[in-house]
Parts: sequence; structure tokens; C-alpha cells
Amino acid sequence: MPKKRISLQAKHLRQSRKRRVRNISIKSAVGTAVRQARAATTAAPAEAAKALRSASRALDKAATKGVIHKRTAARKKSRLAQRLNKALQTPGTK
Repeated sequence: MPKKRISLQAKHLRQSRKRRVRNISIKSAVGTAVRQARAATTAAPAEAAKALRSASRALDKAATKGVIHKRTAARKKSRLAQRLNKALQTPGTK
């Protein structure tokens, strides 16, 4: 009986290592997309909107896969959209 437990533990370790590597990769991609979207708010409106779409897509994919929580993804998307809208407003119109 102990042999079975040990093999199950070994399998669990293999699975968790795979998940960890995949999650790190996805989190890194999300972080890069979010940073690019933040930087693009000072660029042209078309570029900023494109960067926001790609960041939103990356956040949604990460939330779907369970890498980040869905509310975390929603909060980050909301803040990026607010930042973009604020940057697109013309100065002096409030």
C-alpha cells in the first residue's frame, strides 16, 4: 500500500511543477501586456486602444485558466480603461 501512495505523491509533484511553470509563463505575459497598455496611454489613441484590447484578452485568458482571480482581472481591466479614457480626454474639458 505505501508504494501506491508514494507514486501518487510523485505524480502530484509532477503535475504541480507543470502547473507552476505554466502559471508563471501566463502571469509574465499578462504583466507584460498590462505594462505595454499603461505605456501606450501616452501614445496615439489607436495604439492605446489596441494595447488595451490585447491586455484585456490576456487578463481574460489568465482568469479563465485560473491563474488569476476573475475579479482581479476585471479590476485591472477597469483601471486600464479608466487610465485610457482619462488620457484621451482633451485638456480643459471637465
